[in-house]
Amino acid sequence: MYPALSVYEALKNRHSDVETLWVGGEGGMEEDLVKRAGVPYRSVPAAGVHGVGLRALPGNIAKLTRGVIESRRILKDFKPDVLFFTGGYVAAPMAVAGRSLPIVLYVPDIEPGLALKFLGYFADVITVTAPDSKKFFSRPGRIVHTGYPLRPGLLNWSREKAMSHFGLDSSLPTLLVTGGSKGARSINMAVLKHLNALLDFAQIIHLTGMLDIQTVEAAAQDLSAEKKARYHVLPYLHDMGAALSAADLVLSRAGASSLGEYPLFGLPAVLTPYPYAWRYQKVNADYLVGHHAAVILQDEVLNDKLLPMIKDLLTDRSKRENMQTAMKNLSRPQAAADIASQLVKLAGEEIL
Repeated sequence: MYPALSVYEALKNRHSDVETLWVGGEGGMEEDLVKRAGVPYRSVPAAGVHGVGLRALPGNIAKLTRGVIESRRILKDFKPDVLFFTGGYVAAPMAVAGRSLPIVLYVPDIEPGLALKFLGYFADVITVTAPDSKKFFSRPGRIVHTGYPLRPGLLNWSREKAMSHFGLDSSLPTLLVTGGSKGARSINMAVLKHLNALLDFAQIIHLTGMLDIQTVEAAAQDLSAEKKARYHVLPYLHDMGAALSAADLVLSRAGASSLGEYPLFGLPAVLTPYPYAWRYQKVNADYLVGHHAAVILQDEVLNDKLLPMIKDLLTDRSKRENMQTAMKNLSRPQAAADIASQLVKLAGEEIL
C-alpha cells in the first residue's frame, strides 16, 4: 500500500494530469487510505488458493474467476496505458485480465512471495528494492534495481527539530523501538523486562502498537521520575521521520520498509525477524547484516540477549558509526521517482 502511494505521489509530481485508478480487494483495508489520498478506488473479488484447505478451494477459485471478469470490465471502462502491481493475491485477477497491457511490478521484500512470483510472469518490468531479488525471477533483463519507494516528507525533520519534538536529551543516545503499525509483542515485552537497565544509559522512543500500549504505559508508572523523562511511549506515530531522525539505533522487525527507511537515515538496526510467517523478514535481515548495517537478534533469545546487545551498540560509538555508514550506502532516495519513470516509459510517454 505505502510503496504504491509513494510511487503515485512521484508520478503526480511529474505529470499532474495523470489519471489513476486503484483496484483493490472487496472489503480491503486499503480503501479508506487510498480514498483519503484522492485516488479513485474500485474493488474486485479475490482470494488466495495456496495453502487453503480443500473445502475452501472451490469457492476461492470461483471468486478469482469473478475477479477476472470484473477486472476486464474495469479495464474496458478505464482504458489504462499501463498497470502497476505491488503484490498480493488481489492483483492476480487484474494481471490475468490485463496481460496484453504493459505491466510494471514492484517487489518490496528481497524474496518475493508466491503472488509476486506469479505476477512476475506477466510483468514487462520488475522493479526491486535490492539486487539480491534478481535470482528469484527468470529473464533478469526485465529487472530494474530502484530501491524502496519512500513516503514523501520523511526528511522534513532535522535531528535537532526531532530531539526537541520528543523532549530528548542530546547527551544521551536514543533507542527507537518499533514493531510496525500493529506492534511486536515479543519485542515490547523484552524491552519492558529490561526497561530500568536500558534507561540507565539511554533514552527510548517506544512505538508499541495499539495492542500493548496499556501494558507498557502501566509499566512506565513504576519508573523513577528521572527515567520516566527518558521514556517516550506512543502506540503509533504517523510521521516516522521524527523518530527516525532522532534515533541512534533502532530495534525492530525486518519488514520491507526497513530496507528503505533505515538506509535513508543511515540508522543502524537490531533486527528481530517475525518468526511465525514465511522467511521474508529473515531474508531482509540477512541482506542488511551482510552489508554490515545491522545485527540480528532472534525472537527466541530476545529476553536473554537484548540488554547486552543494545548496550554494546549504544556505548560503542565507533561500531555504531561503521554500521551507520554501511546503512547509508544502501540508500536509494529516488526509488519512487525511478519507478514512476518506468511506468511513464512503458506507457509510451516522454519522460519529463
